[in-house]
Amino acid sequence: MRKTVKQINPQSVLSFGEYWNNFVLLGVLGLRSSVYVSDRSQPDKSLGWFHDRLRLWLYPTSKGLIFQTEKAREIFLKKAKHPNTIVIGNPIRKTNTLEAHYTKEKYVLMVGRLIRTKHQDILIKIFARLNFPDWKLILVGYDHLKQQNMERLKSLASDLGVSERVVFMGKLSNLEKLYHESSIFAFTSSSEGFPNAIGEAMAAGLPVVAFDCIAGPSEMITDGYDGFMVPLFNIDLFQSRLAALMSNEPLRLRLGSNAKKSIEKFSQKKICEDFYRFVLQN
Repeated sequence: MRKTVKQINPQSVLSFGEYWNNFVLLGVLGLRSSVYVSDRSQPDKSLGWFHDRLRLWLYPTSKGLIFQTEKAREIFLKKAKHPNTIVIGNPIRKTNTLEAHYTKEKYVLMVGRLIRTKHQDILIKIFARLNFPDWKLILVGYDHLKQQNMERLKSLASDLGVSERVVFMGKLSNLEKLYHESSIFAFTSSSEGFPNAIGEAMAAGLPVVAFDCIAGPSEMITDGYDGFMVPLFNIDLFQSRLAALMSNEPLRLRLGSNAKKSIEKFSQKKICEDFYRFVLQN
């Protein structure tokens, strides 16, 4: 990598990746190119003692640091100093399909890997407590990190008597149709870097109910305007907010319309311009 950078001799190097940022900074030490590091991991995630120490030592040697969220920047700057930082979220892809082509169904949708920190089990329990027999809970995601949660979650839905109304979609490559057919997006994750699924749901006009986890949802959702933020693991309030949306179509439509507007701050054009200005004009 060092040899390649020396051959190209770029004005700037932009590095992405939880582990690779450290390797890039080590690899270009002493070269004339300015190195900008974009840290896209969840801010409270440990990469192990060695990489955590490398990050604290090497990140300050970069020309600039780019974080996904204000919370991520705040957490890092408590541990190490850097004079040139910025927050740039992920670009949110707009759906290419006209919403008029689809009919809204009574679907509560969640998209996320089937890992324990996503807490689909909590969402299934909440859904089972709600008295809306004509609604379905749609779960998109696949077993990950060797946790084998699919069968556990299916058994939970069966034990709670909602297996006929909880649909496990597995891994899907194209979610546009499902976003447009759903009416609500629910997100019970307790730890994130920047939840793209929330952004894509909002771009499709879905109101979102989400736990206020570290980090990301609070920088995308304005409580009561385009969705609802719920304190982490406040299950009763999450259930209440979800019930309010399920029982009130005008509320769903109003918050969903606002969601489409507010998520524009993460449009691909704006995010690319933010990166360009910071990396090439800084």
